[in-house]
Amino acid sequence: MKILVVGAGIIGAAIAWHAARAGARVTVIDAGEPGGAATRHSLAWINASWGNRLEYFRLRMAAMEDWRRLERDLPAIRVGWVGGLLWNLPRDRLEAFAAEHRSWGYDIRLVDGADARRIEPQLASPPDLAVHVAAEGAIEPLDTALALLEAAKVLGVNVIGHTPVRAIDMRDRRVVGVRTDGTRLDADAVIVAAGIGASRLMAGIGVSLPLAARPSLFIATTPREPLLNGIVLAPTMDARQTRDGRIVAAAGIDARDPAEAAQALLGDLQAMLGPGAGLSLASHARALRPIPDDGHPIVGMVDGVEGLYVAVTHSGVTLAPAIGRLVAQELVGGARAASLAPYSPARFRRAG
Repeated sequence: MKILVVGAGIIGAAIAWHAARAGARVTVIDAGEPGGAATRHSLAWINASWGNRLEYFRLRMAAMEDWRRLERDLPAIRVGWVGGLLWNLPRDRLEAFAAEHRSWGYDIRLVDGADARRIEPQLASPPDLAVHVAAEGAIEPLDTALALLEAAKVLGVNVIGHTPVRAIDMRDRRVVGVRTDGTRLDADAVIVAAGIGASRLMAGIGVSLPLAARPSLFIATTPREPLLNGIVLAPTMDARQTRDGRIVAAAGIDARDPAEAAQALLGDLQAMLGPGAGLSLASHARALRPIPDDGHPIVGMVDGVEGLYVAVTHSGVTLAPAIGRLVAQELVGGARAASLAPYSPARFRRAG
């Protein structure tokens, strides 16, 4: 089977590797540098945290286990299972979140200020109440996406960068490939994993994809000695420290002046860690997150268009290995996983 994946971020890379491993001939194409735009500006938190329905929680738990499998299969991929400390919800919602997820089997616990200080000693003012999940983790997102693409190349996958796909090519409502500027690439199936770019491609064939581009601000400091042990989700930002010592933070900010907003976010980060942190801004970026209208993944075949598949979601880092495995299983093996049933693109048409 000849599969063409549009989008070389973490989702597209995971699909490519799994599909090639299952025996497909795979090409990955991206409008920019392989590794993805949203992927490289991600906190890269691996979790099954709050806001999930039970079936979505189970999919995320399966994905967390898939990350452990990937670590075994591909030694170049390393997950830091550093745990997450979260206090960006009101007290009643924190308590309800912990109780619900504990009943579902999540290894979650409520902690007070003293426990929070033991978990993250550098916090200037630990929260009075937080939740802690020791089994949550993080990756270096760009490094991991590139490692998946390199492993895919070993299996024969062709990776093409800096080549925008202009249109999906069809004959009698069947996909036969894609068109770029002056070039046509043939395929038996096309998987659109292009993040926010997926809406434009689908609109070109008359398919509406309810997808919002949610802006956020992403900053990185210069490297420092260890200041954070794990992922922290505070009221003003989410943050973690990378392997090379940078502290990265993200906030849902749509700023007219990103440089000014980045300095303000750095100030919030400095306040959270105290004056001794001595942080300096190394970089900032405005990122756009692909958010389906109902907040859940869009993963599945497009009704009425044979051979066209969509794989777009927020929480792409958490879900990537599970989506890669399950999409390959469906396209190459012919069996759709029950865990993907709620996430078909057709659900939006039914709702409409």
